[in-house]
Amino acid sequence: MKNAIVNNADEPDPLESSERERSNFVRDIVQRHELSTDASSAWPASTPKHIVQFWDDMQQLPDDVKACMNSWRQLEQEGFEIEIFDRNAASTFIRTHLGARHVDAFNQCYHPSMMSDYFRYSYVLVKGGFYIDADDVYHGKPIDNLFEDGRLKLQPFCYDLIKAQMVPATVFTEPGANRPEWIFYFNTTPLIAPPNHPIVERALLNATVSLEADKSDGLPEVQAATGPGNLTRSIFEVIGAGCPSDTLMVLHDWEQISTSQWPLSYRNDSRNWRLSNQQVYKASSPTDAQ
Repeated sequence: MKNAIVNNADEPDPLESSERERSNFVRDIVQRHELSTDASSAWPASTPKHIVQFWDDMQQLPDDVKACMNSWRQLEQEGFEIEIFDRNAASTFIRTHLGARHVDAFNQCYHPSMMSDYFRYSYVLVKGGFYIDADDVYHGKPIDNLFEDGRLKLQPFCYDLIKAQMVPATVFTEPGANRPEWIFYFNTTPLIAPPNHPIVERALLNATVSLEADKSDGLPEVQAATGPGNLTRSIFEVIGAGCPSDTLMVLHDWEQISTSQWPLSYRNDSRNWRLSNQQVYKASSPTDAQ
């Protein structure tokens, strides 16, 4: 064990029992560094080389976000197809391929971040491919190997509740590393899978049900309703119900391929979901953040 931080059983647990169970479940998957030689052959369906992105209003795309999105254009020379959807195009896609219930749920997304979450599940379930957030920058490392089989590829995350900051992947992915204040989960970007992957299907279903719920007590929380909390819960349910865990490939070194760019202009106003969580969203003009 290298540089492991081991859980002290005498320290209080800041998580509820269900949250701790899911966190431990994710930690167990993430810290299994050995890869089964049979995993790719067990999931032989290839993943389409489609790169998909979303920005709710392309007429108000910030220049710094546009630069992030453009960093992926070099992959077009490698045979990748890039598609960018705005709110209207995403709604049309969902209505066409999934129907009224799902477009109604999409319309219940009160923030663009939720729209992007819901749309990515919808697109990847129907078409398969690679969804990446608009603020992620590509570093140029080859990614063709991620499309050779039918496993779902995801980036693991770990958050320190006491320090209120992310734990570096080089630390939390080490076998045995853990602290009571750490919560392990999966990010929603990247989301790489073939069509009809069972985990993506469950994530879309759970997000739909959350968005359909009674809102008399307030708007749903972004992370839990559509974001990483929803995806992590969905993985827990699907694998817990008997789907083999090797249907999921953990991208331990994703930051070598891509990172979320900080700072960006939109992160300082209501376009940042962290500043608009469970609030009625009011779009900001590009000049508001200047």
